[in-house]
Amino acid sequence: MAEVKSGDSVKVHYTGKLANGEQFDSSIGREPLAFTVGAGMMIAGFDAAMPGMKVGDKKTINIAPKDGYGETDDAAIIEFPKEHVPADLKIEIGQQHTLTNEQGQPLPVVVKEIREDFIIFDANHFLAGKELIFDIELVEIEG
Repeated sequence: MAEVKSGDSVKVHYTGKLANGEQFDSSIGREPLAFTVGAGMMIAGFDAAMPGMKVGDKKTINIAPKDGYGETDDAAIIEFPKEHVPADLKIEIGQQHTLTNEQGQPLPVVVKEIREDFIIFDANHFLAGKELIFDIELVEIEG
């Protein structure tokens, strides 16, 4: 039976959880996730777990932040002047918003703090700095 190697296109079912058991994503009930192993389409720890798997294999992997979405980056904390917020926009801690970076690209952020003159946004990926646990089942190797 064929084993996954770098460069193979594969399909997997997965469930992603945090160390506390909270589930953050799953393909169960949807189409399996398709990607090319080693092509940089997946976080490094997920990609690294694939070689050697055979169709039908299941495994649970733990991924450290450095092999997932990275550590949290203090440079991704943004002080945004309240004067630039539309008056009719209600801002609350925990809300998700989208800012635009210098290149005009969307930048997803979360409201972390509201101060007198500034809103503190966090542009880190919501899984940055977290250990991730994935249950993976290899469904198909497309070669």
